[in-house]
Amino acid sequence: MLFPYPARTRRPNGFHMPHAPAANRRPVDIKLVAALILLLLVGLVVLFSATYYAAQEGGDALSAVKRQLLGIAMGAVACYACSRIPFAVYRDARLIWGLLALSVALLVLVLIPGIGQSINGSRRWIRLFGGLSFQPSEFSKFAMVLFLANALWTRGAAIRSLLRGILPLLLVPGILFLLILEQPNLSTGGSIVIVAILMVAVSGARLPHIGVLGAGGAAVGVAYAWSAPYRRERLLSFRDPFAKMSDEGYQLSQSLIAFGSGGLFGQGLGAGRQKFAYLPYPESDFIFAIVGEDFGWVGCVAVLAMFGAFVFLGMRIALRCPDRHGCLLAAGITCMIGVQVFINVGVVTGLLPTTGLPLPFFSAGGTSVSILMAAVGILLNVSRYGENIL
Repeated sequence: MLFPYPARTRRPNGFHMPHAPAANRRPVDIKLVAALILLLLVGLVVLFSATYYAAQEGGDALSAVKRQLLGIAMGAVACYACSRIPFAVYRDARLIWGLLALSVALLVLVLIPGIGQSINGSRRWIRLFGGLSFQPSEFSKFAMVLFLANALWTRGAAIRSLLRGILPLLLVPGILFLLILEQPNLSTGGSIVIVAILMVAVSGARLPHIGVLGAGGAAVGVAYAWSAPYRRERLLSFRDPFAKMSDEGYQLSQSLIAFGSGGLFGQGLGAGRQKFAYLPYPESDFIFAIVGEDFGWVGCVAVLAMFGAFVFLGMRIALRCPDRHGCLLAAGITCMIGVQVFINVGVVTGLLPTTGLPLPFFSAGGTSVSILMAAVGILLNVSRYGENIL
């Protein structure tokens, strides 16, 4: 069990209360702030490299960067606000169920023609104004973490029971998973399930129960991927993408070519060629391939080290927090970001089947970056109550 049931100030029913008075609050974790800023700055540089070619077609070379900066600006406001709001606010059942209801409503709306924006056969965005759009699945990941942190805290030691403690709690991420599959978006839906299982694991669930949940989730994912010919081809193509380069293996093949072209130190900022109509989605799902081509193996290791430092700092905040709910909240947010990085990098490098999931803080997408920054704001607030135990 990563987060034991603490023997501190408790409610009469045995659950841990927030107890740190304002005088005992620390400043936010400045190292996490530095890691966030570094990731955002490097992400903007890589995004520019992946999209500046638009100027050669008569477009604005900074168009994608400007939209990303707008998302970062909104995210900065949300991050600051969330860092000031005590995390105990997220124990309010009305707030949590309200966010979940809004998440479900948005996931239903995005499926309605005329409201949801369809791109390449997937209906994942709601068009707003001025060319901006909103991706409800990003919001649903955030809402699920808030719900599960509170639910696991409330359950306490009952989480040791699979039937009475764990399975009822997984109904909510299960519903979100099914709604997201209708878009279809297996990668985002799958990441929600993975994060939910990880949060259950760190809350103190039994190892055999975690094994059952993991095996069951993997079986559902494989069954869904196998149920349609195009998904089946995508599932199998990552084993030898060059054999299917004219079909489902094309995207991964071009990604691997980008990494190969980059070599050890890369071709230099903006010098890579795969972005010029060879590699699909260089600004979003496959932006890590641009890192590999422009900055080489050294650049890839550096970016992964930055993400590794961010995840380490996030989990350190979780471990330092003397409040069990704060522990679970910080761990859930950190897992949400870490799992997304793992899946994206695994897909782009051919370790996992090809699927669409953005790289946090790097991929173009105002919805993703602003919601992630709001989540980091909550993580920073949890850090204000930490103890020096690590």
